[in-house]
Amino acid sequence: MEIRKPAVAGTLESSDCQVTVEPGEGNIEFALESAVINQYGNQIKRVVMETLENLGVKDVRIAIVDKGALDCTIRARVEGAVFRAAGQYDNLPWGGAIR
Repeated sequence: MEIRKPAVAGTLESSDCQVTVEPGEGNIEFALESAVINQYGNQIKRVVMETLENLGVKDVRIAIVDKGALDCTIRARVEGAVFRAAGQYDNLPWGGAIR
């Protein structure tokens, strides 16, 4: 999937995360801001990278501001931001169809 324009999903509320994606420069550039980065930073990065791989995204700049989001929330926010950035608003494969 190609990232065509910048997009954001999520909020800065407790138990959520804000995901910002924009076109990259030939690779995946990952940035994470989190109060629990020492405890969960590796897990957050793993969830983000797996989700990008499942969506076929290889060229993106992605920034996450985490406020204690669970893995399922992080995954959903990444998917939402990527679909918005790719301009895909119809026939979204929600509900576990994304592998």
